[in-house]
Amino acid sequence: MKLEKLKQFCCPACKSFDLAIASSPHIDEAGRIQEGTLQCGVCKNEFLITHGVARFVPQDNYANSFGFQWNAHARTQLDSFSGLTISRDRVFSVTRWAQDLSGDRILEAGSGAGRFTEVLLDTGADVFTFDYSTACDANYYNNKDSARGELTCFQGDIFNIPLAESSFDKVFCLGVLQHTPDPERAFSCLVKHVKPGGCLAIDVYTKSFGHWLQWKYILRPITTKMDQARLYNLISKVAPLLVPIATILNKTFGRFGRRLLPIVQYDHLGLPKDLNVQWSILDTFDMYAPAHDHPQSLPAVKRWFEEAGFKDFDVRYGPNGVVGVGIRPNE
Repeated sequence: MKLEKLKQFCCPACKSFDLAIASSPHIDEAGRIQEGTLQCGVCKNEFLITHGVARFVPQDNYANSFGFQWNAHARTQLDSFSGLTISRDRVFSVTRWAQDLSGDRILEAGSGAGRFTEVLLDTGADVFTFDYSTACDANYYNNKDSARGELTCFQGDIFNIPLAESSFDKVFCLGVLQHTPDPERAFSCLVKHVKPGGCLAIDVYTKSFGHWLQWKYILRPITTKMDQARLYNLISKVAPLLVPIATILNKTFGRFGRRLLPIVQYDHLGLPKDLNVQWSILDTFDMYAPAHDHPQSLPAVKRWFEEAGFKDFDVRYGPNGVVGVGIRPNE
């Protein structure tokens, strides 16, 4: 975090913007605080900055599995690593934003290792991005030296974001809401940070009869109780054996064929074989490990936007479930 960005943060406990460095920080050659302690001048709570990331939440929380998976696969899904445009295509197909957002302030909720952060930074925007888990560490190291946009990365809670409300031109949250304890409340917390006239873009897994027949909802009562390292090791052994079979089923039966085995794989995205296996391990673990998985129906997401006062919004089916994009009214 750069020192000049500090004034934009508030204390998550008392909401005071009187945060200051309480100890001699370690600042790198780019002017980023790498190690230090923030203290609230009002309630005196302290928050550590470690490895360049400010920590506003307890380190042991319901999102631990995401920290585990994204630090194990820190670069797996980055476009800059794959040489493909999978993440970029998803961002712009969902949001329909311009590809030059210089001058915009963007808040990204639930960054993971930063696959979408990389795309947002490439627009030239000033990007504030956070994750509830230690996945934010992988994001920081992946994107801290962006050639275009400016990165401010922190570890925070979507239900208690330590930034000024109504202060972002765009708020962005893909692949996250279903993994919170209360997706509708999480959505409402994001709405608060959109400027009047600003844009909110989200997606969430689709709730339907067919989705409940997926392997993950059959197996999650077991897998969510397993030790994460043990579950990851099991998937790492099983997925490479099943990916070739899944590829054949996909070519033979299409999307239905992809659902016949208890793994996911992405040969249809054009991934090289070795990288396809890594994506399979990563996203199969992502199906079975998270503490929360709460899909939503399209009418429910429409209701969220309506009850939040949005009049100009578009809710539709997208590449990873239900997509919602809306402009917050000026009034």
